Amino acid sequence: MRRPVLSRRLVLEAPERTPDGAGGFTTTWTQLGTLWAEVKPGTGRERAVEFATVAQIPYRITLRAAPEGAPSRPRPEQRFRSGTRIFRILAVTEPDPGARYLTCFAQEEISQ
Repeated sequence: MRRPVLSRRLVLEAPERTPDGAGGFTTTWTQLGTLWAEVKPGTGRERAVEFATVAQIPYRITLRAAPEGAPSRPRPEQRFRSGTRIFRILAVTEPDPGARYLTCFAQEEISQ
């Protein structure tokens, strides 16, 4: 495995669900910290959603590994933020035998 270039600053966010008083929940996002990563896009696709078109772009995001259970270790229900861009984390794996890095498979959705 080649050494990744961790040159992109991303904010890791976790969802917080609070009751809305009407039997449902409101989701807010809490910042867990800033991580440096390498972000590589995959091949995107478009799909129609109600009255809009949504472009979905898969990403492979590589960052330094963190121990299991550490707040800085990303999980699938979390997301990365880079300015106004949001990358929803789908899966997390350790690509190298030494577990020095983590690869997060994420998806960015853009409304058009």
